[in-house]
Amino acid sequence: MATDLLTERQATVRGARVVATPAVSVIIPAYKTAHLIANCLDTVFAQTYTNFETIVVNDGSPDTPELEKVLAPYLDRIIYIKQENKRAAGARNNAIRQARGGFVAFLDSDDTWYPEHLGTQMKLFADDPTLDLTYSDGLMLLDGGQQRKFTDKNPSAGEATFAALVEERCQIPISTVVARKAALERAGLFDEKLPRCDDYDMWVRTAFCGAKIGYSPELGGTIFADRPGSLSLSRVKMVEAYWSILEKFRNTLPLSATDRAVVESRAAEIKARYLLEEGKRKAQEGNFADARKLISEANRRFHRSSLGLVVFGLSVAPQVTAKLMSYWTAAKNAE
Repeated sequence: MATDLLTERQATVRGARVVATPAVSVIIPAYKTAHLIANCLDTVFAQTYTNFETIVVNDGSPDTPELEKVLAPYLDRIIYIKQENKRAAGARNNAIRQARGGFVAFLDSDDTWYPEHLGTQMKLFADDPTLDLTYSDGLMLLDGGQQRKFTDKNPSAGEATFAALVEERCQIPISTVVARKAALERAGLFDEKLPRCDDYDMWVRTAFCGAKIGYSPELGGTIFADRPGSLSLSRVKMVEAYWSILEKFRNTLPLSATDRAVVESRAAEIKARYLLEEGKRKAQEGNFADARKLISEANRRFHRSSLGLVVFGLSVAPQVTAKLMSYWTAAKNAE
């Protein structure tokens, strides 16, 4: 019944919006965030810049009944798309294809914007019409209620070129991005085969295809929640995803000799980081022999005396060493 109601009202919304052409299409994938999306939408409709449409994509969410109940009061202001689960990349691609704006702005459904966000980003395009994509700093909400600027741990230094993005000298939080729709289409949209880090892949390919990227160091209106999994397995999978994406670039992009050298060097570094994280995980599981082997292999790249001591410790006192590694990792994550 809820789905029928949404479909009927959504047709009315689409009909009412045919005449006006929005400059920006705000794209919000929704998956298991029924308890958060109202707060997200409220910040969208509080924007000082108002020439936009809002597209919410229900990505096959298991909380659909609750989600649609929450969305009901917003149906005269949003375009609601319901699809089978295709992960965030598939949800964003679907919305991009249906977007009527020449620009698209991304916002995760558990994140929020400050009122000036869209206005600030669109001013960057007005000031420099050659820009294809812009992003800004944001405020991360950490476990325990702590707050930290995104750039405190993820700096953006200099122009966000292909090399700068590959080497992560510039890092782009997706809920701050506004981009020309044509630039994303030129790059091939989000890679729906990637299980994670598809946004990183998208920005790098967009830059490779010639996009000029601008940056606002202000908290330009974005607050976004930092809710990564804290388990070691999550860290391993994230690093592994970066590594696989770099290998994809190496194998599929027509790289110049200079760009290929950047990608291959970074891939070797990320592979070593993956081996290190996997080694930590093995140590926590009590698989000390594999942990020692993995960390030793990682240290062939890093050449750190501290890792050499860990390898030695895993040989002579593995349980004590594993416990010390856990304390050290927890302290680093809390910084």
